Formats: sequence, C-alpha cells, structure tokens
Amino acid sequence: MIHVVKPLIAVVGFIFLLASHCVADDRPNILWLSCEDISAHLGCYGYPNATTPNVDRLAAQGTRYSHAFVTAGVCAPCRSAIITGMYQTSLGTQHMRCSVTLPPHVKPFPTYLREAGYYCTNNSKQDYQFKTPKGVWDESSGKAHWKNSPDDKPFFAVFNYTGCHESGIASESKYKSVTAGQKPHDRAVTAKSLPPYYPDTPATRDDWGRYYDVITAMDRWVGEHLAALDDAGLAESTIVVYWSDHGVGLPRAKRWLYDSGMHVPLVVRIPEKYRRDGQGTPGSVNDELVSLIDLGPTAMNLAGIDIPQYIQGRAFLGTNLTPAREYVYGARDRMDERYDIIRAVRDRRFKYIRNYEPFKTYYQYMNTPEQGRTMSEIRRVQADGSASPGVAQFLAPSKAKEELYDTQADPHEMHNLAADPAHRKTFERLRQAHLDWVLETRGLGLIPEAEINARQGKLGSAWAILSGPESGTLVNRVRDAASLSLAGEDAIPQMIDTLKDNDAAVRYWAAIGLGNLGKQAVTSAPFLRRVLKDDSENVRVAAARALCRMELSDDALPVLVDVLDNGSQWARVHAANVLDEMDDQARPVLDAMKRNKAYRKGLVADGKYTVRVLNRALNELEGTNNTVP
Repeated sequence: MIHVVKPLIAVVGFIFLLASHCVADDRPNILWLSCEDISAHLGCYGYPNATTPNVDRLAAQGTRYSHAFVTAGVCAPCRSAIITGMYQTSLGTQHMRCSVTLPPHVKPFPTYLREAGYYCTNNSKQDYQFKTPKGVWDESSGKAHWKNSPDDKPFFAVFNYTGCHESGIASESKYKSVTAGQKPHDRAVTAKSLPPYYPDTPATRDDWGRYYDVITAMDRWVGEHLAALDDAGLAESTIVVYWSDHGVGLPRAKRWLYDSGMHVPLVVRIPEKYRRDGQGTPGSVNDELVSLIDLGPTAMNLAGIDIPQYIQGRAFLGTNLTPAREYVYGARDRMDERYDIIRAVRDRRFKYIRNYEPFKTYYQYMNTPEQGRTMSEIRRVQADGSASPGVAQFLAPSKAKEELYDTQADPHEMHNLAADPAHRKTFERLRQAHLDWVLETRGLGLIPEAEINARQGKLGSAWAILSGPESGTLVNRVRDAASLSLAGEDAIPQMIDTLKDNDAAVRYWAAIGLGNLGKQAVTSAPFLRRVLKDDSENVRVAAARALCRMELSDDALPVLVDVLDNGSQWARVHAANVLDEMDDQARPVLDAMKRNKAYRKGLVADGKYTVRVLNRALNELEGTNNTVP
C-alpha cells in the first residue's frame, strides 16, 4: 500500500501544480504607467495642441476615463491612498512629508497580489508617508522590471515618470534634460489654453508651454514601455493602466482641490480575452466617477483576489462590481510648511469645497512654489496692481467658508455658487455628503498634527485614534467642533462651552473658531487664558492665536515662544505659522524667532519647515530678503 500511495500522491501533486500554473497563465499581467503633476492636457482628452501620440493611441485601443480624480492635489498623500486603497485622512498620512505607522491589518495591496502568486515590481518611487512593510514588492528600485519575472508567474509592474514633475518646468537644467532633442511647442498656440487665474505674460506663457513640452517627453516614455510589451509578445496578455498622480505642477493646481489639481488622465487598455461586460472596448469613453484610491482594489479584482473589507476604494473593472460611485472626495492638509485644511466632494457635475481655515489667503507663501516663474509673476502683478480679475480673485486675504462650482458651465471653477438660491439643494446635498464622509472614513484630518503624533505613539497607529476600540464619539465631536468654528458670532457661547470638552482635538477647534472672530469674541478671553496652560501644545497655540487676534497678546506671545523653543516638531511649525500670521504683534519676540531660524541637529524636517516660516515672517517684519533652502 505504501508503494501505491506515494506515486498517487506524486501524480496528484503534479496535477495540482499544473492546474495552478494554468490559473496563473490565465490571469492577466498588469502594467501601471504613472506620471507626475499633469492634468488631462492630452490629445485624446480634447487638447489638439498637445503632442501625445502614444497615449492617444493607447486610448484608441482601450478606454479613456473622463471623470478620474485624486484624493489630494499633491503626490505623497495620493500615493498613500493609492497603495493602501484607504483615504490618507483615515490613516493619518494627509500631511505632506509626515510619517505614520500603519495599523496591523492594513497592507499595501501588492502584498495580496504577491501572496496570490504575482511577481510585483516598482520602478521606483514609493513616497507613501510610511515605512514600506516587508513583502510588498519583489523588487522596488531603479532596476525593477517585469522582465525579471519568473516564467510561471503573472506580473504586476509599476513604472513612474518624473520628468513632468513641477521641477521639470521650474528648473532650467531639468527642463532641458527632459526635453533634449525635442521641438518645443509654439508658445502662442499653447497659450490658448492658459487658465484665467494666471497672468498672461511671456514668463507664464513659457511655463505653460514647458508644461506641454514635458508632457510630450512623458508621452515618448509611454511609447517606449508599450513597444517593450509588443516586442516581448505580451501586449495581448497585459492590462495597461496609465494615470497621473495629481494635476498641473503650477500654482492653484498642484496642492489644490479644484479640478486643476484633482482631475487627472486615466486610460486603460484591456486585451480582448480579459474584457468583461463590455469593459475595455477600444476607443470607448467612460464617464463614471473614479477615484485613484480605486486603482488598487481594481487590480486585485482583475487578478481574481478578494478585496479586504477595510479597503475604502472600489473596483471599477472586472466581475461582481459594487455600485458605481456617487461622489469622489479630496483633502488638502499641510503642504510643506503651511497648514490649510480644505475638503472637497464632487459628483459628475458639481464640486463643493469647505475651507476650514478661511481666514488664510489662497496663496500662502510656500518656499517651493514661490521659486517658480509663474508664482513670481502672480506676486509681481499683485504688487503693482495689474492683476486681472481672474488672478486677483485668488489674491484675496481670505477665502469663502464654502464654495460650489458647476464644473460643466465653469470648468475653471471661478464662479462660486454657494450663495445662489437656484443651487441650494445641490449645495446642501454635497455639504452633507462631505460631513457624512468625515464620519464614515473616520477622518483624522481635523485633528491637529502634533496631537496625531502624540497619540499615535501611545496607540500604535494614527488610524487607532478615531477607529480604535476606545475612540467612542470623538470623530463626531471633532467634526462638529470644526464646523462650529465656521458658525459666526451667534455661536460664541457654544464655542466657549466646547473649550471645556475633555478632548484636546475638540478644544482646539473651539479656540480656532473664537480666534477667527477676533474682537467680536473678546468676551471669551478669560476662557482662552485658562487654556493657555492646556496639556495640548496645539490647543495652547490656538488659544494664543485667538488672543492675539483680539489684540491681547501680552499673555499669548510667551506661550508661542515656549512652544517654539521647547515644543514637539509639528507644534513648533504651528507656532511659527501663528507668529507669521500676527505680523507686527510678533515684533516683541523677534529674538526668539531669530534663534529658532537655525536648523536643529537631528530634526531636519522640523528645522526646514520652521525655518522657512520664520524666515518669511522675519523678512516681512524687517524688510529683508533672506533665503533659506
């Protein structure tokens, strides 16, 4: 019997292996071609002046998605959402150049593909705002390639093109390197699509032309990758997905939640044998709402892998699809050294935006974009008074609390319909969709960053703050306190009462709301003075700001200096921003600002961002023009 069983086991094992290889062979390869900092300014999206023959050909062979959007107008938060299938605001990865710990149950989705037998490579950008766990990639480097895949495995391969990053426009040397040997676009022709929120000057026209030029360089790169598939005989067994990580790498686009920052190209080519339910028909246009948070679950679904319950994105290709999206959502949080909490929700036509910090100007001074020519031109026309109405609109010292745009009639989102009675129902529907989304996704974006860092250390992950077993009603209370901060003078008694909440994240928004009102809320000053001694650095800074806006800075300035001198990393950045906001009221603490303008050993990010803010504040106060990295 023993001699009979062993051969039988061997035969069964061989059949099992053969079957598994057949399943693997029958599954599609998946190739992602991603690029940076471009909107859908491509020929196939109706821009005839764009030189994009390869992406246009890909669209002719597959499906062009007309309503694809990102979850943020900047790369790292978006890439966090794409690789996990979860909103950055649920994980705590919403602030640019932050670092969080993932909860144990959340895995970057390629992990599941690898476990299912896929060979997974990334060439080579990660930028996820968390340390990549082991087991995500077979290889992630400049040498990673699907060509290294074992013969018996399907592959999932990512390639990322960096030549069209904003630096490809701003940096003369990079622009020349990226576009070497390429004929530049006629600036008079490309200027026909120059948005109305840019000055129409030779410098901005040239930047806009450079934008088209680096897109053409990107298109050539796409063609090289498609040719490599053809040469290897893999075009008919590989699903190709082309996308951009967010919109145009210029002001009021990159980092913003207007369509100029959120709307991106998405083109998918599906070989005939993998098409299901009419998907991937050559030359087709799909107008369903897609968020790039959906890319990961879609790849899993195409590979026949069950999508974990915690994933917030949805599969938009493959079988057994869930209902199509009604909305896509976006979040803007700290961009480099500046905080500006903004949220967006969009259906196929209308966009709602909530500015949680409307007292801030649209164009806060940020070191990186200020170095570009377009931003320089915006500053120039601001200074000499020659700004056109379209440009001047975004130079206002403050923003509307809420915005509503008809993107069909107003694609540049210039005409705010939030107060228009004719659109009241749409406005209220989208506003409620935003408020519901905060609760449904347990949004961390309304908790100040220093608080997130402190609590993450205790709870093990930022996610656990609002989604862990002890989170209770906190997400509701934070959401409502943040909304209350925008409510106006009638809400002062409620804001004062909210200052007594037992959670610092709630107290923070009460102090912000009272500060927004300034002298109108001077009756709250005694209550604000009490929280100058709050356990939370962020609450102390918010209370100090409020008192300064009431012109009661004597007690407040020492608190800001103490946080600046002794606070944690992101509390120091917060305090520096408040001192910059205070203008002349900050003069008594110039010495403290100057000593904190020095980099601190071992705190590179902290030093960089605090230094940038303080340098700008000191330049304005002292009439200097010092620069910092």
